[in-house]
Parts: sequence; structure tokens; C-alpha cells
Amino acid sequence: MIVEALGAAVLGLVLATMALRRLPGRLPPQALVYATGGVGGLFGAFVAHSSLGPGHLPLSLLAATAVTAALLSLLLRPEAAPDRPRERATA
Repeated sequence: MIVEALGAAVLGLVLATMALRRLPGRLPPQALVYATGGVGGLFGAFVAHSSLGPGHLPLSLLAATAVTAALLSLLLRPEAAPDRPRERATA
């Protein structure tokens, strides 16, 4: 169980690092992203371990990856809209 928890936390931190490198301008501060990655990995492994029982390490890590990706996607900010002239309403 310790290996499962450590693996899930490390996997969450790796996914957070990848997200920060690929989308640096669309994410909040690094501390929040790393915390979300670690907690998402642990929560995903906890849910998988609770539902599947012990002995399913690959599936638990897969669930940790899915939950981490879902939580990190909630942190994304929308891209800035391109500047274009506003249309004026004619009266």
C-alpha cells in the first residue's frame, strides 16, 4: 500500500510538471498546480484501492492518472481572445 501511495503521488507530481511545462501561461501559480497533482494522484489511488481492493497496482495508478488529469484540467484558464475591433451598434 505504501508503494501504491508513493507511486500515485509521484505520478501526480510528474503530470503537474508536464502541465506546467506545456501550458505555462494558462495555469495558476506552481505551488497550487503541484499540490493539485499530488493530491489528485493520492485521491485517485485511494478511490481505486477502495473499489478494487488490494493487489491491483496498475489499475490504481491508472485511476490516479485519470483523476490527476481531470483535476489539473479544472485549473486551466481560457486562452486570451485575439484583439479585434468591437462592432458598434447603430441606433
